[in-house]
Amino acid sequence: MPSETMCEYEVVHGRPKAFYERFERKEDLQHQTHYCPGCGHGIIHKMLARAIDELGIQDKTILVGPVGCSVFTYYYFDVGNIQAAHGRASAVATAAKRAQPGSVVISYQGDGDLSAIGSAEILHAANRGENITVIFVNNAIYSMTGGQAAPTTLLGQKSTTTPLGRHAVTEGYPLHMSELLATLQGPVYIERVGLGDNKQIVQATRAVKRALENQVRGLGFSLVEVLSPCPTIWKLPPVEAQRWVRDVMEKTYPLGVFCDRTKEAAPRPEPAPAPGLDEIPRILGVDDESLPAGNAHRMVETAANLDLRVRVAGFGGQGVLLLGEVLAEAGLDAGLEVSWLPSYGPEIRSGTSNCHVRLSRQVVDSPLVTQPTVLVAMNEPSLHKFYRSVTPGGWILYNGESYPQECGRKDVRVMTRQFTHIADELGDPRAGNMVALGALLEITGVLPDESIDGALRRLVKNPKWVELDERALARGRALVKESLAEV
Repeated sequence: MPSETMCEYEVVHGRPKAFYERFERKEDLQHQTHYCPGCGHGIIHKMLARAIDELGIQDKTILVGPVGCSVFTYYYFDVGNIQAAHGRASAVATAAKRAQPGSVVISYQGDGDLSAIGSAEILHAANRGENITVIFVNNAIYSMTGGQAAPTTLLGQKSTTTPLGRHAVTEGYPLHMSELLATLQGPVYIERVGLGDNKQIVQATRAVKRALENQVRGLGFSLVEVLSPCPTIWKLPPVEAQRWVRDVMEKTYPLGVFCDRTKEAAPRPEPAPAPGLDEIPRILGVDDESLPAGNAHRMVETAANLDLRVRVAGFGGQGVLLLGEVLAEAGLDAGLEVSWLPSYGPEIRSGTSNCHVRLSRQVVDSPLVTQPTVLVAMNEPSLHKFYRSVTPGGWILYNGESYPQECGRKDVRVMTRQFTHIADELGDPRAGNMVALGALLEITGVLPDESIDGALRRLVKNPKWVELDERALARGRALVKESLAEV
């Protein structure tokens, strides 16, 4: 029997802490990623996770994932994750870094994502010297979508869109992104590495860590281009694909450091904080007296934890977006943090239309309203679509003759009135949105009359409509008072 001392061991290599313990993308096989055998993404993921661990930056790392084979990075990395639209990862990373300057932001992109649709974004992020780290995975092909030619596809290389091989006359030359970006003054560090053999992998590991260190030190823009195998699309066994990186790709894309200004680079200064709302008139050179009527009415009496989340939905032509605009503009006027996000179909009339509005004392973290405290449904299809999303204790304002039984909920309050018909009695059915807004304002009590009046006059230019909308708002408020009196 071996002694206890013989069973002692030291772990010198294991799963990085920057990875999740289990990958929950699928119910089964939660110990493995979705990548093909021999794919370079798994190797790059591991070296990136190790660098995060060694630098102790896991809790402040933000990883911006792309559209491409590595689209599921957020299932693997236990860091802050943002999913970006195709090609926009470096632009999103710029926004994340500027919003959270103390974070470490990584833009992880493939060659189609970065050098094709995202070429403008990466060019200008590098030229500005944004203090982000970019991992650029170059396998010379569009892999996820079946193997079309990418800007980095080699001359003579066959793809689904170049079945006879890439030709310079028809498809142009391979795009050398590292060399191109190195001509700019903004970057501090650009290196191309490969995964062609173990020696190259060791150097790639060093380069990735160094690029992150540069950001931790605040030096500016760093990019590491990694020549990576793609056995499935290249139709090669994994070992041969790795050799192809070393023996073929490297001839077109030589490895090396193309830019290194880290020795002379000084830490970038922290960006100045964004001006407060009360500073905007001064910046624009506008006197308080010249502002529209109703401006600067502060809501001292409003609760500090105010977070009104409103979803307004209906058909195009029902004034859904204007209702949200007036509400948001009035909130801005009252000194609140606000957001207004429209969503509508291509039709001018009768198409679907809805908007998200948030009013808060705190900074609005997202303009999306997935769980509204108030739902204004201007038609029955919108009610059916959104009534389940209303937060318990919230309100549903429904523009209809009677409330559908199948949409009933015991944990929300409902007000059903024919706002459109009421507006018709006032002079025009198109003012039904203002009747509904009046009811909402009376229920929530979050905005002073002066702010509503000022917002309405700024957004509605026709005095005739302003007068009608004001009467519609008053009628909506009266409806709520009448309803409460009946209870």
